[in-house]
Amino acid sequence: MKRISLVALFGAVVLLSASQLISVDTPIVTSDEWPEYLGGGDRNHYSTLTQITPDNVQKLQVAWSYAAPDTGQMQVNPIVVDGILYGVTSAVRAFALDAATGKEIWRFGDSQKSSMSTSRGVVYWSNGSDKRILHTIGSYLYALDAKTGLPISSFGNNGRIDLHTGLPEAAKDKFVISNTPGTIFENLIVMPVRLSEGADAAPGDLRAFDVRTGKLVWSFHTIPHPGELGYTTWPKDAYQNKYVGGANNWAGMSVDRNRGILYVPTGSAAFDFWGGNRPGQNLYANCLLALDARTGKRLWHYQFIHHDIWDRDLPAPPNLVTIKQNGKSIDAVAQVTKHGYVFVFDRVTGKPLFPINEVPVPTAGLGSEKPWPTQPIPTKPLPFARQANTLTENDISPYADNRDTLIARFRQQHRQRFAPPSKAGTLIFPGFDGGAEWGGAAADPDGILYVNSNEMAWVLTMVDTPKQDELAHLTTGEKLYTLNCTPCHGANRKGNVKSGYPSLVNIEARRDRAFVTQIISSGKGMMPGFTTLTADEKQALVAFLFGDEKKEVSASAGSKQPYVPYRNTGYNKFLDSKGLPAISPPWGTLNAINLNTGEYVWKIPFGEEKSLKEKGVPTTGSENYGGPVITASGLLFIAATKDGMFRAYAKKTGKLLWEVELPAAGFATPSTYQVNGKQYVVVACGGTKLGTKKGNQYVTFALGD
Repeated sequence: MKRISLVALFGAVVLLSASQLISVDTPIVTSDEWPEYLGGGDRNHYSTLTQITPDNVQKLQVAWSYAAPDTGQMQVNPIVVDGILYGVTSAVRAFALDAATGKEIWRFGDSQKSSMSTSRGVVYWSNGSDKRILHTIGSYLYALDAKTGLPISSFGNNGRIDLHTGLPEAAKDKFVISNTPGTIFENLIVMPVRLSEGADAAPGDLRAFDVRTGKLVWSFHTIPHPGELGYTTWPKDAYQNKYVGGANNWAGMSVDRNRGILYVPTGSAAFDFWGGNRPGQNLYANCLLALDARTGKRLWHYQFIHHDIWDRDLPAPPNLVTIKQNGKSIDAVAQVTKHGYVFVFDRVTGKPLFPINEVPVPTAGLGSEKPWPTQPIPTKPLPFARQANTLTENDISPYADNRDTLIARFRQQHRQRFAPPSKAGTLIFPGFDGGAEWGGAAADPDGILYVNSNEMAWVLTMVDTPKQDELAHLTTGEKLYTLNCTPCHGANRKGNVKSGYPSLVNIEARRDRAFVTQIISSGKGMMPGFTTLTADEKQALVAFLFGDEKKEVSASAGSKQPYVPYRNTGYNKFLDSKGLPAISPPWGTLNAINLNTGEYVWKIPFGEEKSLKEKGVPTTGSENYGGPVITASGLLFIAATKDGMFRAYAKKTGKLLWEVELPAAGFATPSTYQVNGKQYVVVACGGTKLGTKKGNQYVTFALGD
């Protein structure tokens, strides 16, 4: 297979010093492979393949499918190197398949012992005959032999390292896992990590490890230590991880390997929705960080949300693009956000390529909360999702049977731009999942950005956190449930299925104690594990859930978790009586934005609500998770929608060219590759999310003979 460099693909001319030369063993964009998460280090979801075109895409057929041994949600963007496809099952077992036939070559992991978190894929690295797959299970990063799937004993401790490595001592027992593949630069892998979002969160330090040995090479403190730039934007003891954490990269990162620059989007500080104990701007939470990839040294940064109290994590890696302004080509970096904006910067200097205004926002927070008085808004491009402050009563869904009730609720909610969390209820729109979400955006070499967006409203309501003496009459398990579980599963344990939180009523009839204990310890899906609970406390919580806890009280249950005076009542979508979005359509969109000008090329509703489509309602769009893939032949492939379809669009116009129903919804970004002269497109179909049926297949399409 012929490998093509970034320079050859995009026509970029870069003068490199000897120290900046790209390693011959670094995975780079190729003409027929999909060697990295989202296609390449630029994270542009772009392929040079042209066999499948707008003229013949209707001839796509299923070429092969692989039934994974585990059933459930899969967010995986599989990679393809040397004719082998590497992916992950819903129980986070890694596997290798013949990319032309789907025949399994090896599988690693045990579904009974594996983490119950989600995974977005694996990392490939090679140096001569040494070919490795880097794969995370829970808090461990494994190095596997790419040919056999067996752990490489010389890496870390018999083939794995603990992702707590390099974090402060106070974080050693806290929840730290990784959902997203790391980023390779030369012989380093820089790892994203997912943390708790409560007051017990570990700090989100960025860390690079040696791919060969597993040894820690460098760290960057996202909550600065004394003497570091940004230290004064926090309370002086914030870095000690006693009551604040987070500011982590969980979504993955991009890398300019020619320049040796790593681009890292970070999330919010924890606790997500109240920051009265962390006054200040809070660098480097909610930032795009440009770091020297070899040393971790900061080159520049930009903060998108000051003092975040809305969970506005940066949801996806930025896109590395080349755009033209005033007749000049500029290497740029474009970051999409949950609140529906695209920010574009000079890749080297960090200079915004479109003006950004600091806009005054409300400052009346809860208790000692001091919201930052301004927030940055770019002048171009305009937001790709509607904004809460632009909604009126006319935007309540015309398809809701209880529209009058929804209008009354709407009137009660705070919905100014960046309205602080409140006890009355604050409308979060775009919602907690975006706007843009972890699927990220695709980008063409000519500077066109393609991004799918959610338009689901959520309502954030805050209440006072009960104090220990107010819970003194409760048993240990009931107290722990009240403090830790009610925001998602409710005081009555009925959950909120419409918002994605299952009922725990009669859980003993559906699951055994070992399963529930494992979930409490390790988490499941997007639920974090409660690592601050002792073994006895976990046992008491399980006993409470199973209805056989002894009626004994404990004054100290859950006391290891830092106390904050407010908590949220749950992640509640703003829905009508039928469980459909209360805000009028579109509920999902697909957007093409010209980053050269900041103008939109096209914008269309994305996805269907089947119950309304059957009644003849025009295309509504739907919630969607997972990103697009674009090709040099002019196609955009995307699954992502709740309706379970896989679609191909003409990327120049947004015209729908082809669609097929998948065996289960594909909440994942597809991959495209070529083997033996045939182009394939593959997508993981695990369903489960948004109440869709479960699945376990990787489905691969190619042109019929």
